[in-house]
Amino acid sequence: CSGLIKIRLKFLNDTEKVAEVRPEDTVGILKRSVKLFPGQEGQMRFIYRGQLLQDQGTLRSLHITDNCVIHCHRSRGAPATLPDPTASPAVPDAGGFPLGAGNLLVPAVVVLLAVVWYFRLSYRQLFSAPATVSLIGVTVLFSFLAFGMYGQ
Repeated sequence: CSGLIKIRLKFLNDTEKVAEVRPEDTVGILKRSVKLFPGQEGQMRFIYRGQLLQDQGTLRSLHITDNCVIHCHRSRGAPATLPDPTASPAVPDAGGFPLGAGNLLVPAVVVLLAVVWYFRLSYRQLFSAPATVSLIGVTVLFSFLAFGMYGQ
């Protein structure tokens, strides 16, 4: 009678919260009305019928009716915003690199090239002239790539 609809908000840990809103309200208003994570509404992601809901869409235009279930996910990163063209570029932290496959790739290729060069110098009879030229080319190419990426 009052024009309010009840929406069930379901979280990843299977807890639910019921929110009462008007069909004319936007998803952004719904996020602010829940008040589960004050000040972090930009990190809340609402999913309805497999679609990520945008903050501008009204509940009526998204066909959200009484007693519908909206799945909620709180992202850990900063909210997605457009970059500020007036802001200065961010300086990477020189404190250390996180351990990962991307950071281990360059040392692994260096070790691999060193082992191949060792075999090339120790067992010359196994390497033909085209194989040696190819090894030189791969080494030079990798050196340019490595120094281009890390030699700033």
